[in-house]
Amino acid sequence: MNIYDNDSNELSPLRTMPKTIDAVHFNRVRLALRRISNPLQIPLPKHRGLLMLLDNKEWLCVDSFHADRLILAWRSFDTSHRQGIHEPISCKLSFYHMHAGLIMGSAIEHLSQTLAQQLEEVRPHSIKEGKTSSIA
Repeated sequence: MNIYDNDSNELSPLRTMPKTIDAVHFNRVRLALRRISNPLQIPLPKHRGLLMLLDNKEWLCVDSFHADRLILAWRSFDTSHRQGIHEPISCKLSFYHMHAGLIMGSAIEHLSQTLAQQLEEVRPHSIKEGKTSSIA
């Protein structure tokens, strides 16, 4: 079995399906990409050896213990139909490992929790202390 697409030399997923991401998770990743770094690499401590590699176009879950082997990929985020930031986002989820479905939900949950902690650390002190600035 050839795991690479013939044209682009990219891995062929075992399966791809439509998926919806909760707005809170999607928005947290987008905020982290703006405030922390873009691209961004986030370890998932609750999933030993897994890393999330994030940018504006795709979120990749890789196994760092096996030469960054691709496990899951969230791509083709569709924000065009969203009327507000509280609405979920449609995307395509590709599976590259036979057991990837077992972690797809918890990987996003743990990513979101980790990013929430990191975003709290980079918040400006004036916001942390409850100070606001007035614009005159």
